[in-house]
Amino acid sequence: MELDLVSHGAVKPVPGAEPDWGRCRVIARTHGRTFYFASQLLPPTRRRAIHAAYAFCRVADDIVDRAPATGTEAAARALDAWAAELEAPNHPIAVAFAAARTHYGVSVQPARDLLAGVRMDLAPRRYATWDDLWVYCYRVAGTVGLIAAPILGCHDDAALPRAVDLGVAMQLTNILRDVAEDARMGRLYLPLTDLAAFGCDPEAVLAGRPNGAFADLIAFEIARARDLYESARAGVPALSPAGRLTTLASSHLYGKILNRIEEQDYDVFGSRAYVPTQRKLRAMPTVAAAFLRLYLPSPSRVRP
Repeated sequence: MELDLVSHGAVKPVPGAEPDWGRCRVIARTHGRTFYFASQLLPPTRRRAIHAAYAFCRVADDIVDRAPATGTEAAARALDAWAAELEAPNHPIAVAFAAARTHYGVSVQPARDLLAGVRMDLAPRRYATWDDLWVYCYRVAGTVGLIAAPILGCHDDAALPRAVDLGVAMQLTNILRDVAEDARMGRLYLPLTDLAAFGCDPEAVLAGRPNGAFADLIAFEIARARDLYESARAGVPALSPAGRLTTLASSHLYGKILNRIEEQDYDVFGSRAYVPTQRKLRAMPTVAAAFLRLYLPSPSRVRP
């Protein structure tokens, strides 16, 4: 069986295949620039494990992103095949992810939930309320927080809800950054009750000509995302020292996308907000200061 799964070429599962850590690294570097930048703060073993987790999730995203070309039924079958890799991995990326899960004690359930979440994008849907959208954000991104937490050295299960908060914050950031791109694909993630509260017609947003107090709506959603980032910070002390620094860097840098949207006067249709590498580098002293001030290494023993 051959699965055309990743954007830089077809990949073919081979029974008994070795984990392809290099392919995982390439996928992370190509598709998750902020994530990859922050992951460089991890020691090699944790770094390759987090790249494997990212790559596994990215393959699922790629399947859904290709659905307009491949057809919904073909995409659903591909997702079924990818889900089967969780139980009996033989694809080199899935083998790497399985090895990472085994080494760091990562539960398989969040990965199953993630696949259920990306499957939601196979058919256009709208979200009536924030609670409805939160379920989607949990499945496609909060689950990533749960997958990443053990790899980042989490030693306290009580901190796991904060890992979910970070994933949901990042997904909401993605939604705000990608309003225009999603609209071109007929997708609208902003809660309908929020649109109505600010006098915005969903069809006008999909047409790329938002009406009402659309800028105020985006500002409202930015505030919601920042509250989630702040909540997530409470879980950082439960991580290993390198995990703390990586998580601080990732959340701080990703949160800067929200700053860029504000700098563009909330015009998410004019240009896509992103944070250039030089700006990320300039932000690192702030991250380091936060680490030294709040999250000095814990004496707790963690696995290398």
